Amino acid sequence: MNVLIACEESQTVCMAFRKLGHEAYSCDLQECSGGHPEWHLQMDVFEAIKLKKWDLMVAHPECTRLTVTANKWYKPEYAERFPNIHTEREQAVEFFMKIANADIPRIAIENPVGIMSTKYRKPDQIIQPWQFGDKAVKRTCLWLKGLPKLKHTNIVEPEYVIYNSKKSKSGKSKYPMMWAGGHTSKDRSKTFQGIADAIADQWSGLL
Repeated sequence: MNVLIACEESQTVCMAFRKLGHEAYSCDLQECSGGHPEWHLQMDVFEAIKLKKWDLMVAHPECTRLTVTANKWYKPEYAERFPNIHTEREQAVEFFMKIANADIPRIAIENPVGIMSTKYRKPDQIIQPWQFGDKAVKRTCLWLKGLPKLKHTNIVEPEYVIYNSKKSKSGKSKYPMMWAGGHTSKDRSKTFQGIADAIADQWSGLL
């Protein structure tokens, strides 16, 4: 298959498809960090869509303005601090919808829980890394077109980091292990390997 992995610089999903023999390319405005620039289209994703007839696109649009975790910053009292935040959110929604309406027969869009559930529609599936062999917690929504839901491959017990807290009676609280790497925005956007392998394995045989 010709597979386009949109908004991916890590090449995690791209390489999972490549291992199975598919003509897969990551695409992002940033340089790739996955070590295979020959499989990376450093360009606007909508220009990349025009390059060839793609059989499948897996997209990871920027979630900063789509997630609900930072909703408080949209309140009037923060207008001076974030003067362009509402325009940026509108642009993020427009980008997401343009991806969803691309002329590709099979599309999967991945994003955290966010406003697209109301701006667009409810996701077809919500998955967790611990359902695919990674002991982490990160609710991930999938909007699917022409694709089946992912089947869980290896359910494991998620891990939590224990930290000191004044809010609990015991003085200890737990925080879910969430990221594929460190704690930068680039790390947080990286797809967990178990999910990447499931995407490639389960959606490869559709043609």
